[in-house]
Amino acid sequence: MTISPPRRRRHAQLRHRVALAALVAVLGAGSPALADVADTADVTDTADVTGVRGPAPAPRAFDTGPAREALQRLLPHHAGQFTLVPDPAAGADRFTVSGSAGAITVRGSTGATLLTGVGWYLQHVAGADIGWPGDSIGMLPARLPAVPAPVTRSALVPHRYALNDTDDGYSGAYRTFEQHQHQIDLLALHGINEVFVQAGAEYPYYRALQGFGYSAAELREWIPGPGHQSWWLLQNLSGFGGPVSERLMRERAELGGRIAEQLRGLGMTPVLPGYFGTVPPGFAARNTGARTVAQGDWAGFDRPDWLDPTSPVFGKLAAAYYAEQRAVFGDSGMYRMSPLHEGGTVGTVDVKAAATAVQKALHAAHPGATWAVLGWQDSPKAELLAGVDTSKMLILDGLSDRYNRLDRETRWGGVPYAMGTIYNFGGHTTIGANTSVWIERFGPWRAKAGSALKGIAYLPEATGTNPAAFDLFTDLAWEAGTIDQRRWFADFAGRRYGRPDKEASAAWEELRAGPYSTSSGLWSESQDSLFTARPGLSAVGAAYWSPKSMRYPADAVRRALDHLLKVDPKLRGSSAYRFDLVDTARQALANHSRVLLPKIKAAYEAKDLTRLRALTAEWADGERKLDAVTGSDPNFLLGDWLAAARSWGADEAEQDRYEYDARSILSVWGRRSTSEGGFLHDYANREWSGLIGELYAPRWAAYFETLEESLVRRAAPREIDWHAFEEDWARRTTRHPSGANGPSGDPYTLAKDIAAALKSWEGGAR
Repeated sequence: MTISPPRRRRHAQLRHRVALAALVAVLGAGSPALADVADTADVTDTADVTGVRGPAPAPRAFDTGPAREALQRLLPHHAGQFTLVPDPAAGADRFTVSGSAGAITVRGSTGATLLTGVGWYLQHVAGADIGWPGDSIGMLPARLPAVPAPVTRSALVPHRYALNDTDDGYSGAYRTFEQHQHQIDLLALHGINEVFVQAGAEYPYYRALQGFGYSAAELREWIPGPGHQSWWLLQNLSGFGGPVSERLMRERAELGGRIAEQLRGLGMTPVLPGYFGTVPPGFAARNTGARTVAQGDWAGFDRPDWLDPTSPVFGKLAAAYYAEQRAVFGDSGMYRMSPLHEGGTVGTVDVKAAATAVQKALHAAHPGATWAVLGWQDSPKAELLAGVDTSKMLILDGLSDRYNRLDRETRWGGVPYAMGTIYNFGGHTTIGANTSVWIERFGPWRAKAGSALKGIAYLPEATGTNPAAFDLFTDLAWEAGTIDQRRWFADFAGRRYGRPDKEASAAWEELRAGPYSTSSGLWSESQDSLFTARPGLSAVGAAYWSPKSMRYPADAVRRALDHLLKVDPKLRGSSAYRFDLVDTARQALANHSRVLLPKIKAAYEAKDLTRLRALTAEWADGERKLDAVTGSDPNFLLGDWLAAARSWGADEAEQDRYEYDARSILSVWGRRSTSEGGFLHDYANREWSGLIGELYAPRWAAYFETLEESLVRRAAPREIDWHAFEEDWARRTTRHPSGANGPSGDPYTLAKDIAAALKSWEGGAR
């Protein structure tokens, strides 16, 4: 593929920045030489695409090449039927779609907005879906349909932010550039314009801190493995899952730089981590005048120290950090920082003054940049907001759909905020979201007098689940009228599989009325599965911090599965149908675990060994079916997760280390104190093939064996050290199916078998 001159220049700049990072290895962090070298990188070409808002120069034409390349990736057989026209004078975030059959024209204000226009056309005219995951583009006609009349849409809010701080850890810290690129394509297709970039975020710390008294070896021990770095950046932990190699950090930094460049090429804002004071142990002793505050405990981990931002050393370290970051990642107009996230210790630090110093350091490196802070628990505190220019701040509200009686203007004093949703925690494979709450709140919150709502924030802790939720939430920012939830789901069912089908519509109506209409008040996520829970007769959930009971009638998913199995055979060939069928069968079976476990408990308490054995056999059969059906779709394979981690290791020892990083976050999460005292074991539980068969099923089998022994011997069940059991699994290096040949079995046959089994078990009513 021919790369246009502007695109070649951006590629060259990226290579230049990465090369600079290697060349300055001999320079001290924060030295004048470093600044001189960094200044040789031409960043002026990216200044118009960083997403900085406010007074702007006259609109300039932009290169549609990156959007065209994305379109070719998304619609390889139909991209040629689209003409993409840059229209920067149209105003921010605006597109127009028009055209005759086979000749569709999309005009847009940025490359990403052009793709949003394509997404609108697919959704509203062509009736096709490119979801996250699954698509129905194979059902598109060879010649795309005409647009009945030109349609223009403008974004209702300037900020359409995506990705939780935890997304890299829970969605896959070892992903390839191509996987990140596809994610960016999907985000642009759905109207997102600001994306958090975490990959490689450790590298600026590693480089900068070597100029403040730390050796490279010390820092490699302090920096955690990639799977746990999300929480290190949040100042919650350090060291776990490492040590990391310098080669790994360099390669991850290059990956992060490419991701940022990909976003800039589409006119999107790469949101980069900012610096607010995280330092390794002993910083004050090595740097005269520095004041640090021990941050105490987070879920069983010792938190990294906090360098008082008002101390003179902070400004020097922040400047060194931003210089190192710029050398590889370039500049941006938005930076993510959440001081005192989930606790922390203020000590003698003046939080207001500290906030002023943090923003001052940010603006010294990036004048006018927006500070994005997560709205979570009691953060951001009033003292922090009082110390900053709030016109340059955006609060990403992670609780917008979780609780009731929320008044964000009063709570945050009119600081601009984005209405957010966290409908997935830890990467749980659970269907559902408070979609009705989104619809009920977004319009009124935006229209209220003095509203400070300026955006949406797509913040599931892991992406790649719940494609309907992703579609609907991002639609909020582009649909001027109130969305009719029932109609929206009916339309979604039609485009999801390529054309309307009464059984598909019936299935999605069941899902809409059930798991996608859960209420606010306490939770924003649906319950997880007991098959994935640590064994116990009184288990009510797998993750300690998740709902303890059903949040919707289980029959809704069961009926949805029956309807999906009756969808027209001609519509069953798409990856969208396959994913939805597997996911719905998985959820129906997961819900059955909450019916079955109380029966097992009753049989044990009645000392009915025969019934206990029959019921635990049913449980084991359910787990086998669950492992098989998830093994038929590539989105549910443990093997891909593990193979990705190993691919970043240079030798077997390093591969094993990164595999442990990847396995541990799914199971023990951290060390014993974290797993047990911090209640983080199984926080990231998920029903994946391989994970079910190798960890969850054997764990329950071992437990049920103790119950049988107890009844036979008439003694209390022997205790099992579950952390040791799970740690043993996390230390394994067993291989599992992965890649193109990973999925096995026919999804339809396996899902049909689950439906029949559920009917049989329900009919038996044991």
